[in-house]
Amino acid sequence: MLTKTLKFVLIDRKFKILGAGRTDAKVSALAMVAELFIEDEPLDDLDGFLQLFNKNLPPDIRALTVSETSSSFNIIQDAKIKEYVYLFSYGEKNHPFCAPFLANILDTLNVEKMTIGAKLFEGEHDFKTYTARLQESTKTKRTILSCQLKKNKLLKANFFPEKSYALHVKGKGFMRYQIRMIMGALIQLGKGDLTLVDIEDSLKPESTVQLTYVAPGSGLLLNQLDFDSQEI
Repeated sequence: MLTKTLKFVLIDRKFKILGAGRTDAKVSALAMVAELFIEDEPLDDLDGFLQLFNKNLPPDIRALTVSETSSSFNIIQDAKIKEYVYLFSYGEKNHPFCAPFLANILDTLNVEKMTIGAKLFEGEHDFKTYTARLQESTKTKRTILSCQLKKNKLLKANFFPEKSYALHVKGKGFMRYQIRMIMGALIQLGKGDLTLVDIEDSLKPESTVQLTYVAPGSGLLLNQLDFDSQEI
């Protein structure tokens, strides 16, 4: 949609865009960054461009800011820290309007045990159990800087349930389905299908634990994206 809109806004100008990462279907983003390369002259009116860009973007996408960067900056290769948040509730079925934002687990969950379990994912671990379609070249050793389960204070609406929760996960890079499978394991922990020892064992290089539950994409959102580079 960005490319389609830019073709309309940047009439007869050659351009290319790169995104800072990809998300699964039904996953939202409160903070996403894209890099725009334009041949010939740079944009001379960034504020005017931002206004025109937003005017033509579809209603479910809004550009927040635009700034000039240098040719040495690479949005894919430059070091960055991502924070994903997974929103969920449990027990009674939610109002249907919650569906795009909150995963609704109808079983009773032990949130206190899930909160303890979330901390087990922090640090460097072998996450080979927490990805799908594993390739030989994939580096499964990853570092999670922070993994915390809290009450949801990120999104609110009058149709949300009285209580909802948010799993906050920070790291430099994640594999396919990694966050959703971490959430899936925590849900199984909360239901009593897994133990804290099972979670610990699943993070060991020699682990034989099989995890098959991938939490729904609709509860996941990219919340924050921070670059080490000073070029953005």
